[in-house]
Amino acid sequence: MKPSLAKGTRDFTSLEVSRRKYIINILQKNFELFGFQPLETPSFENLSTLTGKYGEEGDRLIFKILNSGDYVNHTKIELYKKHSKLLVRLYDYLNEKKEFLTSDKISINVENFLLLNKVDKAEANFLKSGLNQISFFQIDNTFIEKEQYITDIGFEFQLANTRVNIPNDSKILTNYLSDKALRYDLTVPFARFVAMNHGKLTFPYKRYQIQPVWRADRPQKGRFREFYQCDADVVGSESLWQEVDLVQLYLKSFAELKVSVTIHINNRKILSGLAEYAGITDKLIEFTVALDKLDKIGKDGVVKELLERNISQESIDKLDFLFSQSNDALENLLLLKEKFAGNETGLKGVEELEFVLTQSVNLGIDIQNLVFDITLARGLDYYTGAIFEVKADEAQMGSIGGGGRYDNLTEVFGVKNVPGIGISFGLDRIYLVMEELNLFPEDATSNVEYLFANFGGEETLEALKLIVQLREKGISAELYPESAKINKQFTYAEKKGIKNLVFLGEEEIKNKTVTYKNLEAGEQKTVSLEEFLS
Repeated sequence: MKPSLAKGTRDFTSLEVSRRKYIINILQKNFELFGFQPLETPSFENLSTLTGKYGEEGDRLIFKILNSGDYVNHTKIELYKKHSKLLVRLYDYLNEKKEFLTSDKISINVENFLLLNKVDKAEANFLKSGLNQISFFQIDNTFIEKEQYITDIGFEFQLANTRVNIPNDSKILTNYLSDKALRYDLTVPFARFVAMNHGKLTFPYKRYQIQPVWRADRPQKGRFREFYQCDADVVGSESLWQEVDLVQLYLKSFAELKVSVTIHINNRKILSGLAEYAGITDKLIEFTVALDKLDKIGKDGVVKELLERNISQESIDKLDFLFSQSNDALENLLLLKEKFAGNETGLKGVEELEFVLTQSVNLGIDIQNLVFDITLARGLDYYTGAIFEVKADEAQMGSIGGGGRYDNLTEVFGVKNVPGIGISFGLDRIYLVMEELNLFPEDATSNVEYLFANFGGEETLEALKLIVQLREKGISAELYPESAKINKQFTYAEKKGIKNLVFLGEEEIKNKTVTYKNLEAGEQKTVSLEEFLS
C-alpha cells in the first residue's frame, strides 16, 4: 500500500515544528501578559453540544464520529422498533376515522397525526417513506386490515415479506449512528466548560486555549481539515473595554510577529438593524451567511444567494448602499444613524462600535489598522455584539484571526446571564503569511546550540563528558552519531541550522581547550575549557 495523508491534514518537519512553536510562544506570552489563564478541553464533544451553534453552513462541516461496534445494523433494528410501532399507531388512527375518511383526505390526516404526536421533520419524512411502501388507501370503500400488510415480528415491519428499506445515507440514520463529534472550534467547548463549572469560577474569567480543531471543509491554500486555533476569551463582563483590550492584544501580538495587519470590525446589532431596515428580520441568518461571503463571491454572488434564499429584490435594493461604503468610518456611522432612525437595535450597535473605535484611537491605535467593515458578518450564529476579522496587509490570504461578543452562548447549556467575548488567532494561516514574507528569525530553525564533531575513540568519550556538563547548564548540545568525514558533519550541522560545530580532538584534550566554529558568522575560535563552560 502506498502511504498517503488524509486530505486536509499535514505532517510537520522539525523546522516547521520549531517555527510553529515560535508563533505559539509569542501568543502564549501575550495571552498571559494580558491576564489570561490556560485551559484545555477534549478533542471530541457530544454532538448535541456542537450542533446548532455555527449556523447552517457550519453544522454541515462538523466531523461526526461513528459509534463503535456493528452500529449500523443495531441502529436499523432500533429504527425498525420505533417506526413500526409508529406506523401501527398511524394505521389505528386512520382506521378510527375510516367512516368519514375519503382517499383525498388521507394525507391531511397523516399530517394531523404527525403534528399530534410531535414527530420531527426528519422522522416525519422517514415515516412517509414507509407509507409509500405500506398502503392505507381504501379498496372498494373498505380499509385493508392491518394484519394483512403489517406484521410486528421482532419489531420489524414487512410488506409481502419484503423489509422496508432504510437508506444508509438518510439524515435520520446518520443522527442515530453518531452522538459525538470532533471539536469544530474552541469557543463552544469553552462555553460548555463555563456552564459546567459556573459555581467554581471567578468572574470575569479570562482563559486562553491553544488546541487543534477539525472541519469537513474543502482543502485549499490556507484551509485545512485539521488546524490549530489560539483563542483568548473573557466571560462574565459586559464592559466594552474588553473589546478595546482585545484589539490591543491583537495588535501587540502581530507587531511582535512582525506581521502588518488590519483589523476589520462590525457589530452584530448593526446587522440585525440592517435586516429590520430591509424588512427581512425573519431572514437574518440567511442575510448574514450570504453577506459574509462578499470577499469570496462578490456583490453579484451575494445578491444571487439572497434571491435564492427568498429575499425579495425590493429588500436587496434597500441594502445596496452596503456595497459602496466610504473609507471614513465616522461618515459610514452617520449614514447608519440616518437609516436606523427609530431602530433601537441598530442604533445600539452603532453606539457600541463608536465606543470601541474612539477609545482605541485614544489609546494610540492608528485608525488605519482598525477598519469599520459594514459587510463583515462572520457566519457564526452565536455572536451578539462586536465582531472582528484580521487580515494580513502584505500577503494574499484570508482572515488570520477573528472573533466577537457572544452574550447568550451559555444559555443553551442552562446557564443564563454570562456575557462573553473572544478572539482567535489562526496559527496555520499566520505561519503561511510569515513563511511567504520571510519573517521567521534564523534562531527559530533549531534549538541545538552545539554539535560536537565525532572523531572516534577517546575523543568521543571526552566530547560526551563535555556535552553532559553543557546540558546540566541548560545548554543544548549533541554529538554527531558516527565517526565520519568532517565535511559530512559540517553538512549535517548546516542543514539542521545548528549554530556551532565543536572540535574536541587530541590536541584540545591535551591542552584543555575547545575549538568551535560559529556557522552563521563563519568564525572559528579556540578557548580554554573553563572559558567555554563559563
